[in-house]
Amino acid sequence: MKVLPSIQSPRDLRLIKKEHLPTLCEELRRTIIETASKNGGHLGSSLGAVEIITALHYVFNTPEDKIVFDTGHQAYAHKLLTGRQKDFGTIRTQNGLSGFPKRCESEYDTFGVGHASTAISAALGMAIARDQKKEKSKVIAVVGDGCLTGGMAYEALQNAGLLRSDLLVILNDNQMFISKRVGALGKALTKLLTTKYVQLAEEKATNFLKRFDELGNNAAKLAKRARSILFPGTLFEEMGFRYFGPVNGNDINEMIEVLENLKDVKGPVMLHVVTKKGKGYKPAEEKPTKFHGIGIFDVDTGDTIGKSNSVTFTQAFSDALLKLAEKDKSITAITAAMPEGTGLDAFRDKFPARYFDVGIAEEHAATFAAGLAAGGSKPVVALYSTFAQRCYDQIVHDICLQNLPVVFALDRAGLVGEDGPTHHGVFDLSFLRDIPNLILAAPADENEMQHMLKTAFDANAPFVLRYPRGAGFGVKMDDAPQALEIGKGVWLKKGKDVNILAIGNRVHPALKAAQALAEKGVDCGVANMRFVRPLDTGLIDEALALSPRLVTTEDNMLAGGFGSAVAEYLTDKQADFKLLRLGIGDEFVEHGKVSQLYDQLGMSAGQMTDHILKWKTK
Repeated sequence: MKVLPSIQSPRDLRLIKKEHLPTLCEELRRTIIETASKNGGHLGSSLGAVEIITALHYVFNTPEDKIVFDTGHQAYAHKLLTGRQKDFGTIRTQNGLSGFPKRCESEYDTFGVGHASTAISAALGMAIARDQKKEKSKVIAVVGDGCLTGGMAYEALQNAGLLRSDLLVILNDNQMFISKRVGALGKALTKLLTTKYVQLAEEKATNFLKRFDELGNNAAKLAKRARSILFPGTLFEEMGFRYFGPVNGNDINEMIEVLENLKDVKGPVMLHVVTKKGKGYKPAEEKPTKFHGIGIFDVDTGDTIGKSNSVTFTQAFSDALLKLAEKDKSITAITAAMPEGTGLDAFRDKFPARYFDVGIAEEHAATFAAGLAAGGSKPVVALYSTFAQRCYDQIVHDICLQNLPVVFALDRAGLVGEDGPTHHGVFDLSFLRDIPNLILAAPADENEMQHMLKTAFDANAPFVLRYPRGAGFGVKMDDAPQALEIGKGVWLKKGKDVNILAIGNRVHPALKAAQALAEKGVDCGVANMRFVRPLDTGLIDEALALSPRLVTTEDNMLAGGFGSAVAEYLTDKQADFKLLRLGIGDEFVEHGKVSQLYDQLGMSAGQMTDHILKWKTK
């Protein structure tokens, strides 16, 4: 008899006998695997966290007691146990469940998350709010996937240690980020897990310190210092936390016992649990990086299904970077815990001495790159667009103000699909366009991608190159990257009735729209603008001379984006023009297939055609 169908809320879970919980955990894993195989999703982390989540809802009185997840990659079991079994098959599909905790979706989702290192700050805020209302509920932050490499997590830890409010932080240590864990803390945690090392070090330290008994208090100070060096858990104790662990996070009975013992401990508590990423599914255990975020796959083999053979923008970036770095030894590459996702894994393997993974620390990545540039290197910082939002100040203050030649390669710019509003990279054109000294460009396709990267390194200035997720448009790839003229677009077709000024991955759909309009008797031109900053005002003037009707299209917010730049230029010169701007309005775009979202937002070739026809007849 299955256990999971009987659980419609954590209240039902707490009625289950403990001996049935291992079976429940296996049912949760099977459901997660089967659903992710059809919808894609963040599989590895969620499989590893099944016992932690089950134990938390079993021991604590949720939703009165609050669980806050870091990034939310771990939370699929949480959704299944909190009344969303019936809809779980819709996860990450349009109008279905979100792939992340979302406050408007459930009272059990106490805080919306998609970016790393936020949970401790949010949980501390909830704990203080509870104290102010003199309530007795518990607050638990579940921190995993390397989130403790983010500086914000340490800001929260030191503040929590100072405030001394009741707070439980669970460090879900699966020895991974998305890729392999890097950094000093990761090494320290690994060392802590090595029992023989700890026991041997403790014995040696004890014997050594016995020699200094005559030093009195100085010996005690020395002992404390030695313990801090030898036992990384002391780091958290020095910050004001009581540290417990490590414990086996994939043993449901052990987790329940530990949590029951800790739930009434006062003040800030750090529980260090060790889990296996991908637990219970052999392909995910063997390839945890691949199965961190996976598309549709065959459950039996773990092989992905329906993957395009076209060159992706990421692959075009990766290949071009290798060609350029082969000739220029000063090129270095930086990523924030995403070598595979950004395509820097090939650079890492070929040029390990020039490759730097800084962990989930985008702010540090940007200023680290600024230092490299100040020292004569040519750094490229490869980030997802949505995570570049985290280092805005560093781009302004440390890079552009000093006019340092740092190249930002912003992958996943524009709509990213099923990950939804926490991951859509639809703000970068808007928040970067107003920064002096910065060159801002977007390639139309995968071939132009490689030429843009060459242009970026040759520019000797701050340069942002933004491009979308996934396959390109199937265009022929040139043999070698060539520099483009900065600030200059190109005409693809000139029109007498209307002209579309397109940027980035909206160029090819604009061409399709122009062809469809021609069939309806509308002579429509298309220009690939290439650069948002500096803007090709000469080309805009040419378009205006052909027709006063101009259309801009972009995979970005309309407010402050490419279309706004064109409108500002035309308004400032007091031109006689009619402008239709196509892009994303004043909304956070929900999740769904990218093609569905483009249709919904009026940005597909077909929707462009319809919008232009209606607008032209006004």
